[in-house]
Amino acid sequence: MKGDTSAVHGGESQTARVNLLILSIIVFNFVSFVCNGLPLAVLPGYVLNELGLTSIWAGIVISVQYFATLIARPLAGSVADRYGAKYSVMCGFSGFILSGACTAFAVLLHTEVWLSVALLLASRLILGASIAMISTPCCTWAIGLCGASRTAQVMSWNGIAAYGGTALGAPLGVWLLHQFGVASIGFFTAMLGCIFVLVAFSKNAAPLVAGVRLAFHRVLFAVMPNGLVLVCSSVGYGGITAFIALYFDSLGWEHAAYCLTAFGTGFIVARLATPGVLSRFRGYKVVAVCMLVQSVGLLLVWLGPSPALVIAGSALTGVGVSWVYPGLGVETLASTPEANRNSALSALSLFFDVAVGMAGPVMGLVASGFGYAQVFLCAALMSLAGLVLVLGLYFRASRL
Repeated sequence: MKGDTSAVHGGESQTARVNLLILSIIVFNFVSFVCNGLPLAVLPGYVLNELGLTSIWAGIVISVQYFATLIARPLAGSVADRYGAKYSVMCGFSGFILSGACTAFAVLLHTEVWLSVALLLASRLILGASIAMISTPCCTWAIGLCGASRTAQVMSWNGIAAYGGTALGAPLGVWLLHQFGVASIGFFTAMLGCIFVLVAFSKNAAPLVAGVRLAFHRVLFAVMPNGLVLVCSSVGYGGITAFIALYFDSLGWEHAAYCLTAFGTGFIVARLATPGVLSRFRGYKVVAVCMLVQSVGLLLVWLGPSPALVIAGSALTGVGVSWVYPGLGVETLASTPEANRNSALSALSLFFDVAVGMAGPVMGLVASGFGYAQVFLCAALMSLAGLVLVLGLYFRASRL
């Protein structure tokens, strides 16, 4: 009996150590998304009010980062596969130092408007590329240290870190603005880069996996079926973030921000409440259920006769989105040679970037032609198409 008790405590202790190890790596992604959130509520107002430019320029300054992340995904995957995820993460934090310096100098030189704009654009491009160098490699770094059996847990926690970091970063940026001015955003970003590049350096690297490194376009082609499912899922998220406020305003409703809060709450609660769902049911089954839940949520947003029901639909959409990326990630890694797993996850993330980036302009055309409500109908139909696609992938995998 005593031996059994010792074995139980030993197992619990080992689990706790592994969990702490995962958290010690995932924290890098959390910090990167804190840096991502810092300027979101600050720079648009600075460009409009301090530099005296138009809202178009304010939008360009914010959105250019996401295109940089998109373009940098293949580079991040290749660097992490060839030199290790730790090296990629350190490169990312080094980029934060440069990005923060550009932001600070852009503010200090604001009397030279176009020089200031050029520095801001440079800072955003560097920040976007740096986030790509950190986000996915964090997953493979933790998986490499803790084993493939922890893949679902690592990907789940990495997603929570990303959403939580952005949620903390945005209000923190506003607080820094009020306390120390706009330049403090840049200084704080550079400071975090300095601190965490040293913290990353102190961590053990995951062993490099031997094997043939496939060209990124071959990895991208192999990942494409899963990526198309991710696109079908991510359009709903992009539609809610871009158009829910305008949708509420068109109906004369208030509290549109609660939809975003409900979405994030549903997302995080679903992940925390069902930690072992992927290990029990595998990826495609879980993704299929998520796509169905997400479709129902988006249809409720489309048809909801009151703000409360639309908010409920947003929460249900968040629940549906919660396990799509980890589920597809598990299936992607299961069918990818280990030597190319960084490239595979980077390729999968690229489909998310494309979907969210294109959701705004494409759904904007839908809204201008048919009204804001139809944005969410289209998103629901895309989600249902994703459900059909993932069921096809599940049945194909079952036959193999």
